[in-house]
Parts: sequence; C-alpha cells; structure tokens
Amino acid sequence: MAETHFDDWVALRYERLWPELFEPGAIEPVVDVLAGLAGDGPALELGVGTGRIALPLSRRGVDVHGVELSPAMVERLRAQPGADAVGVTVGDFARVTTGRTFALVYLLRNTITNLTTQDEQVECFRTAAAHLAPGGRFVVENYVPELRRLPPGETIHVFARTPDHLGFEEYGDHVAQVAVSHHYWTVDGELRTFSSPHRYVWPSELDLMARLAGLTLSDRWSDWQRTPFTGDSRAHVSVWAKPSGQGTRSRSLPLIR
Repeated sequence: MAETHFDDWVALRYERLWPELFEPGAIEPVVDVLAGLAGDGPALELGVGTGRIALPLSRRGVDVHGVELSPAMVERLRAQPGADAVGVTVGDFARVTTGRTFALVYLLRNTITNLTTQDEQVECFRTAAAHLAPGGRFVVENYVPELRRLPPGETIHVFARTPDHLGFEEYGDHVAQVAVSHHYWTVDGELRTFSSPHRYVWPSELDLMARLAGLTLSDRWSDWQRTPFTGDSRAHVSVWAKPSGQGTRSRSLPLIR
C-alpha cells in the first residue's frame, strides 16, 4: 500500500526545509527543458508536491496536471497563486488513472525512489506509458546510487551538511536496494527529525523498466543544462519516448530455463 511521509508539518515548511530547491537556478532550467519537451501538449507531473515545478511550468503556458499522494502537500499547492490552473488527482502515482493522455509525463527530484519495491517502480513506468500520447516523453530525474563512493564496510552517505540541516542516507538492505534517508533540522530553535525509506535504482535498471512499458531511451544528461552523462555522473535526467504508432508496445519476456 502506498504511504506518504509528507505530513502537515513538512508541507507547511517545505520551502524552508529544502531552500536550495527553490532557487531560480534550480527551477528555471527544469522548466525550460520540460516546456520544450511538452511543446503545445499537456504535461502530467507524478508527485507534484507543493507545485515547485508545476506552477512555473503552467505560467509558461503548459497545461499541467499533477498527481500527489499527500493531501497536506496538495493543500499547500492550492494555497499558492496560479494553483487554479493546475489540476490535481490525489492518489498513488504508480497506479493512478487520470482519464487523459499527455505529451509529457515527468517525475522529479528522486521521487521514483519513494516507491520502495521494484514491482511498484515497474508499475509506475507502465502508468506513465499509459498516460502518454503516441510520440510522448517520460522524464525521470534521479540520483545515481552512491555505493561505490562508500569506504568498505560503511553504510552512511552524507548528502546535506549546513548549520541548520544534516541529511544522510543509510544503505542497509542491498538485496531489496532499500536505503533510509535521515534528516535533522534546527527549526525555530528546536531539533526536528524526518526519516523515510527509498528504493535506490540504477539508470540501466530504469532503462529496462522503460522497455517493459514500451518506451525507448532518447536522451540522458547529468543535469538540466544537458551536460553529457558519464560514468562519473552523480545524477541523471533521463528521457524515454513512446512510439509514434498507436498504443504501447509492451511484451512479455520469454522465460529462461
């Protein structure tokens, strides 16, 4: 069963807890790329949150619809200027049905890892493909797992270290590929903690999920400036395309005996 870790407390302070995500340099390149991919067609954001990207993308003239599991995040989105232009479906983005098709479906900021099983992630790709019009694009922004940078025997990777915020990922279950993300914030003089499980996933594994959903990789960059992706890249923006013909060409793989 899908579960959200983004409650009222987090939703009301989202911009304060992750201020780096709301810097113009973290928003404008994303909107530029997504607007170009959407063209004249509508876009669907899976895990729309408080509208960090959906709202500026809508202001660029793109018809944006979002899917969000957390009612608290949707409420925060609804309180912002321009929110009336963004439709929202409350539900599990791995299995949601909106009844519409889109030129672009996108999933940002490592949100694919909120699905904590491989089956859920595969289903998410199928859901995205089902919502794409022929020739449409599915975009995923995600980090490359940091396992190779961990010293032997260690399981902790620190990804945020500021006077107000310590964030680290604890790699525990290497079989299921589940890590726990821990955050410690100093907010209004008080220490607040937040932890959530995530299934880390490699770019090549995502490519296979895309193939199972009938999608083909068209682009992969290290960032939203379209920097080439290499073996040293620590993040990726991947774009898969749905065939221009009718329907989604999804087929079962033969059993290997």
